[in-house]
Amino acid sequence: MILKLPSLLLMAFLVAGPAGAQDVRQHTRLAGGKGTTITESQAAALTLTLSAASLRPIQTWVRTAGTIDKTGKILGTSLSGSEATLVKVGQRVRAFPPSSRSSMYQAYITRVVPRAGGVAVEASLTASGRQNTTHYVMEIVVERGPFLSVPNEAIIEEGDKHIVYVQQQPGQYVPAEIRTGIQGELYTQVLDGIKEEAQVVTFGSFFIDAEHKLKGTEQSPPGTMPDDRQRH
Repeated sequence: MILKLPSLLLMAFLVAGPAGAQDVRQHTRLAGGKGTTITESQAAALTLTLSAASLRPIQTWVRTAGTIDKTGKILGTSLSGSEATLVKVGQRVRAFPPSSRSSMYQAYITRVVPRAGGVAVEASLTASGRQNTTHYVMEIVVERGPFLSVPNEAIIEEGDKHIVYVQQQPGQYVPAEIRTGIQGELYTQVLDGIKEEAQVVTFGSFFIDAEHKLKGTEQSPPGTMPDDRQRH
């Protein structure tokens, strides 16, 4: 069965096109509380998913330089300031030689020793490190929060604006500009713009945004944009 999604597919090509298409993206967002309706068949075709804005621990990472011991299994480093307070035993570590980021090694923090102004940290690799390599970049995954947050894939960036699509009722989605804080590996902190438990579009947000903007263009008189109508 062939699903007919002409406007969604057309706008997807436009948005992925050259700089001129990007200009359209900047000027065709409907103002006010107007939303976009997506049918059940369209939602199924897009495998549309929703996620609630909620309090979550946001994971970020602390990047530091480390050295490996003679066994090839223990990485050591030191941290100071606010970053030192975030590191705990058991946290996950990604490590790689500075010359080869593709050679990624997994490790876990096994020791944290307080020192003046900071901590000394040891991490145990799950496999032996690279031969003849002493220095590594360490990325220690730490938890921040909990904060009100949404999945990273729900957020559409337009210049300095961050937009999410909120479900008002099944099939009806309204754009909301949010103010963001800490961006983690999976989730981004929301400082303002939506409330806790708001249902935001995650997978499929790009296509809803494209449909929303295309409808805004279709409703504009020739040679005008939605913003022009607002001023008359």
